[in-house]
Amino acid sequence: MQASSLSGKTYFIRTFGCQMNLHDSERVSGMLDSCGCLEVAGPEDADIVVFMTCCVREAADTRLYGQCSSCKSLPAPPGGKRVIAVGGCIAQRDGAGLLTNLDNVDVIFGTHSIAHVAELIEEAFADGGRHVRCEETDLEPATSMPWHRAENYRAWVPIMTGCNNFCSYCIVPYVRGREKSRPFEQIVDEVRGLVRSGVREVTLLGQNVNSYGRDLFGEPRFAELLRHVGDTGIERIFFTSSHPKDLLPETIDAMAEVPAVMPQLHLAVQSGSTRILKLMNRKYTREAYLDLIDRVRDRIPDIALSTDIIVGFPGETEEDFEQTLSLAEQVGYAQAFTFIYSKRDGTPAAKIDDPTPREVILERFNRLVKVIEDSAFAYNQGALGRRVPALIEGTSKKDPSRLLGKSPWNQTVHAPVPDGIEAADLVGKIVDVDVDVARTWYLSGTVVGSPR
Repeated sequence: MQASSLSGKTYFIRTFGCQMNLHDSERVSGMLDSCGCLEVAGPEDADIVVFMTCCVREAADTRLYGQCSSCKSLPAPPGGKRVIAVGGCIAQRDGAGLLTNLDNVDVIFGTHSIAHVAELIEEAFADGGRHVRCEETDLEPATSMPWHRAENYRAWVPIMTGCNNFCSYCIVPYVRGREKSRPFEQIVDEVRGLVRSGVREVTLLGQNVNSYGRDLFGEPRFAELLRHVGDTGIERIFFTSSHPKDLLPETIDAMAEVPAVMPQLHLAVQSGSTRILKLMNRKYTREAYLDLIDRVRDRIPDIALSTDIIVGFPGETEEDFEQTLSLAEQVGYAQAFTFIYSKRDGTPAAKIDDPTPREVILERFNRLVKVIEDSAFAYNQGALGRRVPALIEGTSKKDPSRLLGKSPWNQTVHAPVPDGIEAADLVGKIVDVDVDVARTWYLSGTVVGSPR
C-alpha cells in the first residue's frame, strides 16, 4: 500500500486534553506531512479531519460529539471526499462502540495505534469503509514517528507513557496502559538534536515523570535524567506531571542544581483531606504533602507551585473541603487547575454513591477558586519591580501591539512591542521585561536591552 495516495490532501487536527495529547497530535501531523498532506487552518478546508480526544472528564465526550456533528454541515472538501478520524483516549476506551453514536466518523485509532493512522485513513478513502484499530500495546510507538512541532523554539519530549497509580477516579491507566519508560540515551539524544535545530525550551512529559525508569532499571532515575538533559545545552526545562508520592529528594536536588530546570513545579494534590486522599488511592497524606512542599521550598525558595484539585469527590464533606481550602491557603499556589469531580465509568470511584447536592458542590468550587485567585495574585506581587526574562511566543490575542511571553516561573508576561522591531522577529527570542504591573494571571512591563 502506497502512502503517497494521500499526497496533496488537506488535513486539520483538533486536540482536546493534556500535553501528551498535544504531542500525540504533533506526531499525527508529522505522519500526514510525510505522506504529502497539507495542513489547513479549519475543518471546512480539510479532506481529513482528526479529533485527538481526552476522556478524563465527561465534558470531553460531549464536546467530541458536538464537534463531529458540526462536521455534517461543512461544505464539500477540496478533494470532494472527507474522512473524519477520532484518536486518543476516548477512541482507546470506546473503540468501535464510537461508530454507533458518531455515524459520520470513518476512522477510530487508539492511543497505541497512532503509528497506523495514515494507513487507516488511506483505507477509508480507498474503500469508503469504517476502520478501527485500538490495540492494547504499541509495537510501533508514536515516539518513533516523524513529528510536526507547533513552534520551532519549544518542544514536548515524552519520556514515558502510561501510569501504574490507579487513582480511584482516573481512567488514564485503562486507556494509556502501564508505565513504559523510553530508553535513557534516546531521550537525551533527542534533546541534543532539538538543541541543534534551535529549540530553547523542552517540556518532559509523562503521566508520572517522577517514576521514570522504574520499569527499566528497577528504580526511578528521573533525577539523573534531569541532570543529563540539562547537560545538552537546552536553556529551559519544564516537566509534567509529577506525583507527590514519587518526588524523591534527589529529584528536588536536581531541580535546584541544574540551571536549565525552571523554578516551577506542578504537584497535583487533588484534596487536602487525608480521608479523601485515601479514597482517591493517592498514597500520601495531607501532612506528607505539606512536608514535601516545605522540602521543595527549602531548596528552591522562589519556586512557582501549581496543582490540580478536585471538588465534589464522592463522599466529600464540608470538613473535608475545609481541609482542602486551608491547604491551598497554606501552600499559596501560583496557579491551580480546579475541577468538579466527573464520574468515569470503569473506575472504582464511579461505584461510590454521593448524595451531596450539586449546588453545594458548586458553592464549594467557587470558594476554592477565590482562594486560588488570591494566592496567584499574591505570588505575582513578588515580580513587581523585578527584571524578568520572557521567552516570546507571539502577541496578545486582544492587542497585537503587545508581546506575549513566558517567564521561568511559567507566568504570562506582556509588554509593548519595542519601537522599530517587528513582533514576529521576537518569537522564540528571550527578552528582559521590567515588571511594573502584576495581576492574578499575568505580569506586564517594558522590554529593556536587546533580545537574545
